[in-house]
Amino acid sequence: MPEADAKIRCPWCGDHPLYVRYHDEEWGTPLHDDRALFELLILEGAQAGLSWLTVLTRREGYREAYEGFDPVRVAAFDAARMAALAGDARIIRNRAKIAASVKNAQAFLAVNEAFGSFDAYLWRFVDGRPVVGNWDDLSRVPATTPLSEQVSRDLKARGFGFVGSTIVYAFLQAAGLVNDHLTGCFRYRELTGAA
Repeated sequence: MPEADAKIRCPWCGDHPLYVRYHDEEWGTPLHDDRALFELLILEGAQAGLSWLTVLTRREGYREAYEGFDPVRVAAFDAARMAALAGDARIIRNRAKIAASVKNAQAFLAVNEAFGSFDAYLWRFVDGRPVVGNWDDLSRVPATTPLSEQVSRDLKARGFGFVGSTIVYAFLQAAGLVNDHLTGCFRYRELTGAA
């Protein structure tokens, strides 16, 4: 059996290669790149009501349709561009989610202006250090927390859409502000330095 197959992972990723790679290389890893944070924020909003795997399988299409998730370019998308996106089979063609993504790009740029970067704005909610969940069973991992409520409220106040507490918690987990890898998962040990 190859070494990679012997690793103990969080059970949510199953054995789908795309999901396993995402779990092993991205999910829960502290992220500080503004463009990558913007991408995750848009993708998490797109995921609302769907599976994350549905979004992951369209990620490359999103990257093309959203011009590499450049927030300056996305913020400038007009009604015609949004209508074209609503017909683009490479992405989730929900008009409300598309409109929110453009609105979120505009709000993202305003946050950058106010805080110097979205990274600086976001990581201040956790004092620059990931919150570690220490969960031993998937059923114990919450869907929302007081932290996600706080961040959600603040994002909404700044004009963001599709940023309810559940979406925000998934975003915080994905971006590594919260480490909810189960304690038996190899990534938990890698990210926390636990023996």
